[in-house]
Amino acid sequence: RRRPFAAAAGGATQTVDTSWLQSRAPDSTNYLSMTLNAKVYDVCRVTDLTAAPKLSAVTGNKCFLKREDQQPVFSFKLRGAYNRIVNLSAEDKAKGICACSAGNHAQGVAFSATHLDVSAKIFMPRTTPQIKVDAVRGFANAKSEVILVGDNYDEAYAATMACMEAEGRVLVHPFNDPHVIAGQGTIGQEILAQTTKENVEYVFCCVGGGGLAAGIGMFLKSVRPNIKVIGVEAADAPGMHDSLKAGKVVELASVGLFADGAAVRKVGDETFRLCQMALEEVVTVS
Repeated sequence: RRRPFAAAAGGATQTVDTSWLQSRAPDSTNYLSMTLNAKVYDVCRVTDLTAAPKLSAVTGNKCFLKREDQQPVFSFKLRGAYNRIVNLSAEDKAKGICACSAGNHAQGVAFSATHLDVSAKIFMPRTTPQIKVDAVRGFANAKSEVILVGDNYDEAYAATMACMEAEGRVLVHPFNDPHVIAGQGTIGQEILAQTTKENVEYVFCCVGGGGLAAGIGMFLKSVRPNIKVIGVEAADAPGMHDSLKAGKVVELASVGLFADGAAVRKVGDETFRLCQMALEEVVTVS
C-alpha cells in the first residue's frame, strides 16, 4: 500500500508506494538491505548513465546506456564478485576461493582477490580466447592461479567443484549467490540516483545466469514498483525465458554463441526465484 511520510524540506507530505516491498517480504527487504550495504565502492566506480540519441530516435523514446565498461575490469561483474569475497569471514578468506568463468567474472574475481590479498584458483575452459585468459592473469596476484581445463564451461565447472572439495576453498559463483546478486543490484540504485529528472518507465537488463537482472529487478521494484524491468536474452541461449515460461528452472540442451558471455545452459535457482518476482518479462534477441 501507499504510505505518506514527511519530506525533509517544508514538511510536505509525499506518497511512497510500498505495496510491492511489503508483499514480497522478507525477500524484498533482505535484498534491499543487502544492496544498500554492499561494499562494491571499495573497488568499483559509479558509472555514467549516457544518453543514446540514435537509439532514442529509432525507438521514439528517451534512452540511456549504463556504462559498466568503465569499471576497472570493464564489466559489471566486479560488483558481485567483490561483494561476495569481501563479505567472507576471515576464516573463509584464509581457505582461499575458487571460481569458474570464461571471461568477465574471472576478471572480477582475480581483481578482487588481489585487492583483498586472498588466494584464488580460477578455472577457465581451454577454449577461452587467449586475450581473456591474459586479462585474468593480468589482474591476478602471486597467490592466485588461472587453470585452463576442459573443452567447455561444464567441464571447467566440474574441475572447480573438485578443487573446492579437495582443498576446502570457497566458491565464488558468477550469479547464483545473494551477495553477488546484491552487488549487481547497486546498478539499480545508481540508475535511480542518476535519473531524478526523468520518468523512468522501463529498465532492460542482459540475462545470462540471471544475477544482474535479479539484483537490479529486486532493488527497483522494492523502491519504485512502477518501473518495469525487462530481461533480454540471446535467442540461442534462452535459459531464463524458457524457465519462466515453464514455471521452473530448465536446463537447455545446448547454447549458441551469439552472446558468448551470457551463454548459460542453466540459470540459478535463486536468480530464477527472484526474476519470477521482479521481471515483467524476458525477451529474446538475435
